[in-house]
Amino acid sequence: MAVGPTTRRRQLGADLRRLREAKGLTLEEAGARVGISKATLSRYETKEGTVKWPAVDALCREYGASDAERLALVELAKGAKIQGWWRSLADPIPDSMNLMLTLEDEVVREDHYACMYIPGLLQTRAYAEAVHRASDVQCPEREVQHMVDIRMKRQELLEREEPPHIWCVIDEAALRRQVGGTDVMQEQLRHLLVSLERPRVTVQVLPFSKGAHAAAVGSFAVLRGPSRELDVVYVDLLSGGLFMEKPKELERYRLAFEYLSAQALDLESSADIIDRISREL
Repeated sequence: MAVGPTTRRRQLGADLRRLREAKGLTLEEAGARVGISKATLSRYETKEGTVKWPAVDALCREYGASDAERLALVELAKGAKIQGWWRSLADPIPDSMNLMLTLEDEVVREDHYACMYIPGLLQTRAYAEAVHRASDVQCPEREVQHMVDIRMKRQELLEREEPPHIWCVIDEAALRRQVGGTDVMQEQLRHLLVSLERPRVTVQVLPFSKGAHAAAVGSFAVLRGPSRELDVVYVDLLSGGLFMEKPKELERYRLAFEYLSAQALDLESSADIIDRISREL
């Protein structure tokens, strides 16, 4: 998979921090050596905003990076401009959705645990509309359609020549919750069964019979980049969502997903229960 602009920017920040710490310099000391402020260097390392490649070149020289590594990081800095199809949308989108789209445009794998609704990448339009209407009863219809349009556009990543691997563990409750009514739910479950035929979509069902489990607090997704240090966790909140990337947070959610996958049904049994619930409606 090609490395996109946001992944390049995040990789650059991680590498600059690694090189500085290996040299034993503080942010203030390193910044002073190349003529940039502590705040600017901190922003470079936190993987946010634009960077100036001459400053990256100077930092690499101060840190004693090899010529090959220095040139590679300068190229990352030159290419780290965030662009995406959603930037041209006429209507604004929430900040959390903007970041999700930016990250999702470059992931190699997504691990989803869903306890309330079917994951957005596998939703039908009618189901997605019902979810948005229920989430905000005062939301104007135009805004509902705008957000659903974005969700449908997101799903195009499944059609890429090299799509990311989408691995979903879905709680039985999400399959039985009748979102939008019987017809909408039947269509959604049939769509889910069709999605299982995609080679890079994995769906497991976590049945009620498993009882308490590792993620009883709510739904989440682990967005996996080309390297583990670029992974990000997204957690659903009433106000939108929370993104986390601290190592301890990442490890906690990675481990939770592993436990959930181990507790869930195998692929064939998962397809069987989805089919059975669909027929029961």
